[in-house]
Amino acid sequence: MIDIKALQKDFEKTSTALNRKGVDAASLEQLKILSQQAKEKRQNMESLQADQNALSSQFGMYKKEGRDIAPLQAQISEIKQSKQSLEEEVRELENQMTTEALGIPNLPDDAVPNGANEDENVLLETIGTKREFTFTPKEHWDIGEQTGVIDFVRGVKLAKSRFAALNGVAARLERALINYFLDFNRSRGFEEWYVPFMANSNALQGTGQLPKFGDDLFKIEGEDLYLIPTAEVSLTNLFNDEIVDEKELPMLLTSYTPCFRKEAGSAGRDTRGIIRQHQFDKVEMVAITKQEQSEEVFEKMVQCASDILTSLELPHQKVQLCTGDLGFSAATTIDLEVWLPGQGKYREISSISNTRDFQARRAKIRYKDGKKNMLAHTLNGSSLAVGRTLVAIMENHQNEDGSINVPKVLEKYM
Repeated sequence: MIDIKALQKDFEKTSTALNRKGVDAASLEQLKILSQQAKEKRQNMESLQADQNALSSQFGMYKKEGRDIAPLQAQISEIKQSKQSLEEEVRELENQMTTEALGIPNLPDDAVPNGANEDENVLLETIGTKREFTFTPKEHWDIGEQTGVIDFVRGVKLAKSRFAALNGVAARLERALINYFLDFNRSRGFEEWYVPFMANSNALQGTGQLPKFGDDLFKIEGEDLYLIPTAEVSLTNLFNDEIVDEKELPMLLTSYTPCFRKEAGSAGRDTRGIIRQHQFDKVEMVAITKQEQSEEVFEKMVQCASDILTSLELPHQKVQLCTGDLGFSAATTIDLEVWLPGQGKYREISSISNTRDFQARRAKIRYKDGKKNMLAHTLNGSSLAVGRTLVAIMENHQNEDGSINVPKVLEKYM
């Protein structure tokens, strides 16, 4: 959640920053009005408290002089009632402010380039060499159908469109990749967790999926539970409403989970293959850090995901997202895009974001800096999307007969 105090202090600065992310000043105006009203009422409360204190100090003098204290008591009682009424009004205004603020995205870092959409993202680095084929490389769905390792028909029969079933070498590769990613992340200092595949609304609000993106979530009927869209939700909210020991920071976490998304708004996109499914496997990285640590950890997470791709002999590139392509909770994001020779283009396979204190403010994740409670910084990133990595291996390491060469680092997992 954005810092409402920062909005009150300098509305123009906050408004200008959010405008880079497509938020116009008019949509912030209501929050500004509510915050100003709350500020004025708090000032009135402070003034009433001062009056109450001044009157209360006169009790001793009244008694000493033998004066009737009833009028004094009546004045104080009236002030208390007014103050209580103001307290209720401030509480209601703060609730309205929170509701408004929950729908406003994070401010982009100053260094994030301006841009309207993904076409204006900035290429930072290209890593690896594209393979030269002696035949025309096939797309993964053609390989899957040719060899029978991806069954789209039975996946739809079991569920609906955008579901697939894997068998044989594809199923084994999926499992091998999960284990390899977890082991790789552990070797880089990430602690492995196994977390629930469902989360409640408070957790989803903490990481920014609710209330704005409820349409993209699968809700459990009759329960305050949703199937998670990413392990970011579970790992980050392990520390929801906690004050973390400063000595434990940075905390680096990793977990495998299936992920579930309705893919609302993606009609017509990636309808073939397993690039964009309602259910997919992912190994996630999450970090909880002190404020001054997050930039260094961000770079470490990007490098970790990139090194996995290199170890799998998959050419890829690092891309800095522009303001128009930046996610709701992200202050800055670097995408890793893997080369898919069958499709003849790079496709996103990992998105690593630093949310600064945006999620921590929503989820109340803090640490003590001396005697003062500070909001933590939280970071998240795919390491990696398993299905998309499977696609990349199939397309980059394919043979003309449809067979797939397993990368050396996966052999022991197969």
